[in-house]
This record gives sequence, structure tokens and C-alpha cells, in this order.
Amino acid sequence: MTKAFLLFPLLWLSNTLGAQTKPSYAFDFGAGKTKKNWLPISPQTIYSDKQTYGFDFGTLPQFVNSGRGKALKQDAVSSNAPFYFSVKLPEGNYKVTAYLGSRTDASNTTVKAESRRLMLQNCATKPGQFKKETFIVNIKDRKINDQESVALKPREYNKLDWDDKLTLEFDGNTILYALTIAPAEDQVTVFLAGNSTVVNQDEEPWASWGQMIPVFFKPGVAIANHAESGLTLGSFLGSRRLNKILSVAKPGDYLFIEFGHNDQKEKGPNDGAYKSYTERLKLFVQKFREKGGYPVILTSTSRRAFDDNGELLFTLGDYPDAARKVAKELEVPLIDLNVYTKKFYKALGVEGSKKAFVHYPANSFPGQTTALADNTHFSPYGAYEISKIVASEIERQQLPLNKFLKNKIFFDPAKPDSLDSWTWLASPRADFLKPDGN
Repeated sequence: MTKAFLLFPLLWLSNTLGAQTKPSYAFDFGAGKTKKNWLPISPQTIYSDKQTYGFDFGTLPQFVNSGRGKALKQDAVSSNAPFYFSVKLPEGNYKVTAYLGSRTDASNTTVKAESRRLMLQNCATKPGQFKKETFIVNIKDRKINDQESVALKPREYNKLDWDDKLTLEFDGNTILYALTIAPAEDQVTVFLAGNSTVVNQDEEPWASWGQMIPVFFKPGVAIANHAESGLTLGSFLGSRRLNKILSVAKPGDYLFIEFGHNDQKEKGPNDGAYKSYTERLKLFVQKFREKGGYPVILTSTSRRAFDDNGELLFTLGDYPDAARKVAKELEVPLIDLNVYTKKFYKALGVEGSKKAFVHYPANSFPGQTTALADNTHFSPYGAYEISKIVASEIERQQLPLNKFLKNKIFFDPAKPDSLDSWTWLASPRADFLKPDGN
């Protein structure tokens, strides 16, 4: 058996006495000759409690061997159907490099990580062409310290975001011949705090902008999405999610904050846009600045609500205005998603805007017996377009994060991408229960 080796052997000091080493892996896929010091991945490499890396969720690609060239490139795994590969890893940021292509066949690969975070989209290779694609994945766990943990909702316990492993989903016509994973704790981490419009939606057909935004960044930035469906600023605090972020944030990191949809439903004596919402938003900013980080406020995405004349209704009350006022008072960058998403929906029109949301007739997905019509939660297309708005604002406002964007993005939401020109390879996992906070 070939032994695993550390690609970049570093000693990482723990927060307690002593030290811990975060593992690195180099995997050689295929049934043929294995590159020296790389781990062989065969059809028998199935993830389990004892086998801490391997194919997962009952998926297994085909193994192909050209019999030519150096060890890494002479064999690979190939699949036209989605497959999963998981590795048990502790919390942190990791640099993942996928080695794609073959001598004889074309390929086109999309990679999602954990709960359907878009990391790589439609990476094509021609016969004889090989590519190495690198992206950064954040892994989180519940633990804050020896006494505290994040209070998860029941539905979160089954989410890939909260388990003890890194899971990669390969979609499309994939040809994968190698994979490396190494700690990358020098990354700028962008933490996301929000609700169902931000969270990594675990299953089709739901999606949010927070799970699409990683695809716009090159290595140097890790996206750590701590949003969850149904949350307000208050319940985000109460479930200790801000404490969790503060426990792992470092100077120079970012916190993107988007709340409002669920906050407006709170009806206590101190609740309201200019009361508890404003006070808590200021608290988020203050606490993150105390860590040496940079907060960014986003107004709530607009709901899809048209009147009989085809005009968009304003359904979020004073909450977007309150967010703007806090951003101005505390001199925090503001991304006005409420305004930009209205432009986006208006450009698509009353009927066309349904494509940006979870509007699907019955039987659009296996096991879906009734139609879905949701005007709050996004389809993958809608989520992607909104993430493009966020990326474009990072560039337009010249936030220092812009140097990590793969390309300069100047996106006009009044001129959205055509759905016909955009592709999404659906994941195998689907659930038709609406997220909390509808």
C-alpha cells in the first residue's frame, strides 16, 4: 500500500496546549500504476467510518486506462452522471486541485462542494488536453469552545455543511485523474450571515446566492457560509452563530450581513426596523470590527410580488431603509440587493421572473407530485444572477476583495443573462419541502 504524504507539511498550533497537524492528501484515480507517494483510488475505495476517504452516497464512476504516459495521466475515472468523493477533515480552509482531462476524450466538469456550493462550472477539455483547477473550500463544525456549540435546527443535522468531512460533487461529463487537498489557512475568509436567501441550500431545486458566490473567486478567498433558513438577526445571535464566526475569524476577514425577511415578522415591543433590527445590526458590525475584520451590509433581496399592472410591490417595509441608515452611520460598505433584485425581476417580467424562483410544475423532478410556486426562494439561475450582482458590487465599489475575483465583473441586473444561455447540472439530492422563513 502506498503511503499518504503531506504536500505541504506544516504544524498548526491549536487553541489549546500542544499542537495538531491538519492532513494533506494526494489521490491518484484509476486502476493502473500509481504515482509514487500518491494514494491509489480504485473501485474499492468507498468512504466509510473506517475508510476516511473515498466515493460516497452510493456513487461510483467508471475506471478508464489509456495505458500511455506517466502514472498520473495514464488512467482516470470518468462519468456522465454525478458522483461524490469525500475526505474526513477537521474544520478550516482547504486548497483543492482537481486534475481533469484525458489523452483520448473530451470532458466538461462542474464541481460543487459540501451543500451544493458552486466551485467550478463547465470546465471543458479537448482530447489530449489536461487542466488543473484549484479552488478553496471552507469546512466548519459546530464547536465554539469547550462549553459552547452552535444550536442547529433539526433539518441542519443532515446537511453536508455540518458533517465531519469534505464532500465534492462532480457533475457533467467528468474525467478526473487526480485530486490534491491541503490546508490553506492563509486565505481571507468571507463569512456570510443571513437567512434562506443566503444559505447553502442542500438540495434541489432550492438555491441561494451564498452558495453560488464561490465560483467567482480564485484562491486567496474562502467563503464560509453560516446563514440558515428562517433566521433573524436575533435568532442568529441566539443560536450562537455569531459567536461561532467570531471564534474562528481573524484580522482582515470579512462578514457579509443580510437579514430582514424574517425580522419583519417579529412583533415584540422592542421589535421593528428602527429598534431591535437596527440595534442588532450595529452589534454585528461592532463585534466583527473588534476582531479586526471588515463588515459589509446587504439589504434584503426583494420578493417576487407584482401588482395587477405588472409593477413590483414593496413588501419589506422599513428594513432596507434601516440597513442603509446603519451602513451610512457606521461607514460600512453597502450592497443594495433590494434595489438591484427589483431591477432584475422587472427586466425578466411578470412571467419570466418565475424562472428566477422555485416555480416548477409537478413532475419536474423525480418524486415531485405537486407543483412548486415560491416567490421568496430562488432557483439556481436566480441565485446565480444575484451572486453575480454581489460580485459586481465588490468590483464596482473597489472593495479590497476585488483582487481575488477571477475576472472583472460589471453586471447590470436590468440586463440579466438569458436563461437559455445558462446551464445548471442538477444534483441528485432533492427535497420539495419549502425552506423555513417562506
